[in-house]
Amino acid sequence: MYKIAILGASGYTGAELIRIISNHPEMEITVLAAHSKAGLGMEKVFPHLRSLKLPSLIKIENVDFSDIDLCFCALPHKTSQEVIKVIPKHLKIIDLSADFRLQNASEYEKWYGTVHEALEIQEEAVYGLTEFYREEISKARVVAGTGCNAATGQYILRPLVEKGVIDVENIILDLKCAVSGAGRSLKENLLHSELSESTNAYAVGGIHRHIGEFDQELSKLAGKPVNIQFTPHLIPANRGILATAYVVGDPNLVVKILTQRYENESFIHVLPLGETPSTHHVRGSNECHIGVVSDRIENRCIIIAALDNLTKGSSGQAVQNANLMLGIDETVGLNLIPLFP
Repeated sequence: MYKIAILGASGYTGAELIRIISNHPEMEITVLAAHSKAGLGMEKVFPHLRSLKLPSLIKIENVDFSDIDLCFCALPHKTSQEVIKVIPKHLKIIDLSADFRLQNASEYEKWYGTVHEALEIQEEAVYGLTEFYREEISKARVVAGTGCNAATGQYILRPLVEKGVIDVENIILDLKCAVSGAGRSLKENLLHSELSESTNAYAVGGIHRHIGEFDQELSKLAGKPVNIQFTPHLIPANRGILATAYVVGDPNLVVKILTQRYENESFIHVLPLGETPSTHHVRGSNECHIGVVSDRIENRCIIIAALDNLTKGSSGQAVQNANLMLGIDETVGLNLIPLFP
């Protein structure tokens, strides 16, 4: 059994990691750490985990890493880099924050408003979009988990940009994200009375931090700058992302390219032309469903992707990457049937 530590275990992604790993036949959680909840049993923090035999939460500075094989860091950005740079070098690390996603230090400072203080780790970190960096992830010591919004949009766009079958100057991405994507900390706009029966756009006009990932990854594929129009919306749901891309390209060719790219992937499913996915059909799973619809305007199409932001968008992706890093079949522990209704 590989011994696992989870730092930041009192947040939503930490709880999701525990839910998944508790049924993993080759991983054992031996350390759970969280600063604000240190000293508590997990049943006090997350009562739904009461039936599991889990270690109590401790402070990160009190963790003994000597017997740990892999560490998940589910901490806020900035905090994550401060912690990771003092973790023993023998340890494999998967970071779920934004600290190591952007390869350029100036881009990190631009999007996150702070100087990066672990540049040597940033240089070695591998971007954690599993289906596109599988070989690099399997050899990595540090893997940077993607943003959940960035992952959803890239599953739609990467194969099409790479094959040159859409106009990269005309990409519009409209994305709806559930409230758990904002984390567990108390915020006025996330109160039930503020959020329920309402939907609103936020970070409008190209200022959302995940745009840094789109710029980095899509421009690298295209061999020139790609600047998509991206607007996220907060929806009154607990889990799920629905991303809708409007592109210029032949719908039949688009669905063909996407189908071919993902036909051997265990967790990404392309629907027949004309069918559209729903967040309800992926909730609680590590799956992503993609649908393509012809637009009424010739040579234009609409591509829609749905995934669970906490699973495939974050913690499920992290476990998939951990499997690769530990030499385990990447699907182990992740064959989770979606919850319905």
